[in-house]
Amino acid sequence: MDTSASAERLTGEVVFLYAYDIAYEMERQPVRELLGQPLTPFSIDMNRRGPRHLLFYQPQLLRLPAQNRTGPFGTVSVETAVKLLSIGAISIAVRVPFAVNHLSELVAFHDLEFAEGSLTAEVRRLAETIRTELAPHIRRPIDQLMDEEAYTVFCLHGPLADSPNAEDWLERHRREVAALLAQEDGDALSGQEVTESTRGHISYYHDDLIVLDWDSALMIDQPADTAETLHILELANLQLAELEAYDRHLDASLVRSYRDLGANPLRRRADVLRELRELRIDMARFNDELSNLSKFFGEWHLARVYQSAAARFHIADWHRSVRDKLGTLDDLHQLLKSDQGNRWMMILEVTVVLLFIIDLALLFRGGRQ
Repeated sequence: MDTSASAERLTGEVVFLYAYDIAYEMERQPVRELLGQPLTPFSIDMNRRGPRHLLFYQPQLLRLPAQNRTGPFGTVSVETAVKLLSIGAISIAVRVPFAVNHLSELVAFHDLEFAEGSLTAEVRRLAETIRTELAPHIRRPIDQLMDEEAYTVFCLHGPLADSPNAEDWLERHRREVAALLAQEDGDALSGQEVTESTRGHISYYHDDLIVLDWDSALMIDQPADTAETLHILELANLQLAELEAYDRHLDASLVRSYRDLGANPLRRRADVLRELRELRIDMARFNDELSNLSKFFGEWHLARVYQSAAARFHIADWHRSVRDKLGTLDDLHQLLKSDQGNRWMMILEVTVVLLFIIDLALLFRGGRQ
């Protein structure tokens, strides 16, 4: 038996995060049961030193019974958890354990295929089932489930046997980590790409580490200490999914507004104005709800994780795109209001002139009699 290989064996789990937009919003009354299982408020036991009264967004949580699946290295017990958010979104987290000898073996978990079928297809069917069951509890559901926003987190159980210091371990395995996150041949990657893929790494203690890339992340930590970091990545992924959904919604609204105004401006103008007014209210609510997801900045380490993830996901760019389109809609709304006001003023002026003419006609007729 090769003792060195045994000592360096990597164990942990791959956590697959899937975010779906399913409706405008959830009803305010909490859902008690879903898929035959009770729902509970999500909570985190903070392990690192932080604020005593840390405010965390607490979605409703559903834990499904574990299922056995045949993965790349044999049969594994797969755990699935679902979070319901008031902004009309769901997040599905799937945990798949692993034990490998080399980091490169984890590439097989990208776009994971079980013997029973694709994990992505299985999760999408679950999301459709949840959307159908939640129909009485959601407002303005979407017509069709769009593609998921997916993110993969490779969680290595630390401390690692060959290096208790996680940052030292990263220095020795930087190319392998970059290859795993990018799903590429490590030898073919340029030094620049290796540096770019692994530059977003954060560490709190000497034995923990997280390396964030745009499509996946590598985390080294003790199993009991990963929950809060995974929750932050899940929220960032959900924010991205919601921003993409509302960006599509704004695109459709702009196209519809231009089409309606061009087709029959006199008849459609009031309808367009009403739709724009409702959309502005919707987007104000959406912005508040989306901001509430990330009210955890009293915990500085998690704030760094979120900021790094948000930078990788280009969340600020998505916010900017939504704001720009909202600005266009607002300009259109103001123009329509101004035009509507001018038309009413013209109608009033014409009415006054007509009344004046009628009055003169009556006076002239009375004088002749």
